[in-house]
Amino acid sequence: MNFENFNNIKIHDVGMRDGLQMESESVDIETKIEWIEELIKSGIDIVQVGSFVHTGKVPQMADTDDLFQHFNQQENKPQKTILSALVLNEKGIERGIKCGVALFCMGISASETHSMKNTGMSTSEAQVRIINMAKELMSADKRVQVSVQSAFGCGFEGDIPEEKVIGIVKEYLNAGIRNISLADTAGHGNPAKVHRLYSAIRNMDKDIEMACHFHNTYAMGIANCLVAIEEGVRYIETAFGGLGGCPFTKLATGNVCTEDFVHTLQNMGFRQDIDLDRLIKIAIHASGFFVKDLPGFVYKSGAIKR
Repeated sequence: MNFENFNNIKIHDVGMRDGLQMESESVDIETKIEWIEELIKSGIDIVQVGSFVHTGKVPQMADTDDLFQHFNQQENKPQKTILSALVLNEKGIERGIKCGVALFCMGISASETHSMKNTGMSTSEAQVRIINMAKELMSADKRVQVSVQSAFGCGFEGDIPEEKVIGIVKEYLNAGIRNISLADTAGHGNPAKVHRLYSAIRNMDKDIEMACHFHNTYAMGIANCLVAIEEGVRYIETAFGGLGGCPFTKLATGNVCTEDFVHTLQNMGFRQDIDLDRLIKIAIHASGFFVKDLPGFVYKSGAIKR
């Protein structure tokens, strides 16, 4: 394993968006602010505050604008942590620009079934729209990350041809977009497939910045992250407590758990700058808030002390 790549990775916690969107228990804005503040203090590199979606479909995201406005006030603005948001359409871009989003995330699904359920559009239709949105943002000097969802398989369709994923990435690159994530929406990824896809993508463009987003549906999430890093992936998306899941996939399960992943890294000698104890406290608080065990492990077992 090429451990040199582990020195430069960045962690993007998506718990406030992907983590909360599946929870039926509404989280009040004061609690959200507290969790975001703790994530920032922990030293996490990027925090996804929420998404600009129809509140009738995802009511948990109704206060995303208010959260950004809070954290863009001078006294609350983080010094180092980047605040990101998911946008689905042009209206989301307008809202995001207005309230000061630093990193805009958007994507399309390589699964036609998942794409229709998620956006009401085919993959090719969604691709045209997302690329146009990304170009609009980049022309306004905004930072953008695009993704290929269901890149490693689909709960509805099963295997997704790797050539289709590669083809979508090519279109992103042709449009001048270099920050690209592969998302394992259904959790079907495995280390061999992760190696093949990221190896192929890495060789397509020397300036590409690769990201990954794995779900732990079949307990392969951290293993997939480690292989992705070895292949040159720099941005790793995780969620505190292991919360999360796409409401439009067949089997919605949690993300790779932030504190579990950080615990793994720190036991390997990397990212000692992150406050693991603070992350564990966030997961414990969230478990108490939802009155249930979360998918994460380290918040229950405690960290191995070195």
